[in-house]
Amino acid sequence: MIKVIVQDNESLDKALKRFKKKYEKAGILKEFRRRQFYVKPSVEKKMLKERAIRKTQRLIDEENV
Repeated sequence: MIKVIVQDNESLDKALKRFKKKYEKAGILKEFRRRQFYVKPSVEKKMLKERAIRKTQRLIDEENV
């Protein structure tokens, strides 16, 4: 659970900004989206493999330019 203590002289906007930073750093939204639906381990491996292929292809294309 993320907690942000608002100081006496601190504006609400500043506290909200600190909360958002902690929220992003903790990866809560990313984890939530990942758990929205079940992905079989074999499908997950296939997706990771395809992502790695695309990434290496992109790096090769950048070197050739």
